Amino acid sequence: MITLTRSKDFDRIFRHGSSVSSSEVVIYALKRSKGKFSQPRAAFCVSKKFGKAVARNRVKRRLREVYRLNEGKLDAQWDVILLARQGAAVVQFAQLEKKFLSLCRRAGILKEVPRIPETANL
Repeated sequence: MITLTRSKDFDRIFRHGSSVSSSEVVIYALKRSKGKFSQPRAAFCVSKKFGKAVARNRVKRRLREVYRLNEGKLDAQWDVILLARQGAAVVQFAQLEKKFLSLCRRAGILKEVPRIPETANL
């Protein structure tokens, strides 16, 4: 997993990227235009409104794990920021993963999976 760390990258994604949201997560995404892409880059943000560092870190760990498990399904050309909302702290992990994939599909950052045509029975 490659993480975004430079504030220049964050500014560019927030300014020029698109966003999709649910009650648990907001995804900001921007397609990179140049270079070879081995994997997508990501960042995980949790507001101090979540409370103490223990609660914020738990939400970040959950978001990172959801991302890690599904990283292979994402197109490598994208930079992604996952911004946690209050619902991310209380929702079940499976539900959080389902919401993440749904948002990725809406944002158009999932890989194109070629469909295998059905063959006639021989």
